[in-house]
Amino acid sequence: MAVLNERLLVSCEKDLERRTRGKSSCKRDLLLDDRAAFLPLPKQRFEARRLLQASASSESLVRFDRNDYSVPVAYAHRRLTIVATVLEVRLIFEDRLVARHARCWEREKTCYDPVHYLALLESKPGGFDVARPLEEWSLPDCFGLLRRRLEAEDDRHGTRSYIRVLRLLEKFPLKELTAAVEQALAIDVTDAESIRTILEHRADEPVTVFSLDGRPHLARVHVPTTDVASYGVLLGGQAS
Repeated sequence: MAVLNERLLVSCEKDLERRTRGKSSCKRDLLLDDRAAFLPLPKQRFEARRLLQASASSESLVRFDRNDYSVPVAYAHRRLTIVATVLEVRLIFEDRLVARHARCWEREKTCYDPVHYLALLESKPGGFDVARPLEEWSLPDCFGLLRRRLEAEDDRHGTRSYIRVLRLLEKFPLKELTAAVEQALAIDVTDAESIRTILEHRADEPVTVFSLDGRPHLARVHVPTTDVASYGVLLGGQAS
């Protein structure tokens, strides 16, 4: 598309130098007169797209243009709106964007997002290693180490605990979760809630310290320390 657009631009620039029959000026000069009469451009950029509706199957797949695209399992059998552009397919339920895929221009292909199926696999962890949506899912090495530790600590529920960690991808990008998992492993932490805490802590913006530079008059302001005994007086008054 980029090469095609470049060729189109060169052709248009060349065409501007052409003089049409019955006109005394070239197209470039006439374009200036046309622009003076143009209406203003829309504030919102035009998006070339197809808009239609379809229902998700029992396998949480939505059919569009002879290909299937996954949605989270919570939206199986639901009616969704498909917004298809040249580059991507967006799937919307009511007013919520629930899935986004790169547009597939082949035929009879299935485009999975493994994260869409983690909620189901958490309740059926035995299917984790054979689930088709996860067949080509490649994760950083730290996730494999995390799984081995979890399963070594609890051979019965370790896989489910690992899936709970992966479900954090429903809210956080893979890059951020990878950094949190690496940090958790470094401090010997493996449970999902602790890793979530690390994620949220890393996302917190540092508090900006108010600088007194250039404000010498503020340095003379004295704020007395609060006497917590005052609250006891207030409570005693309420009790009476």
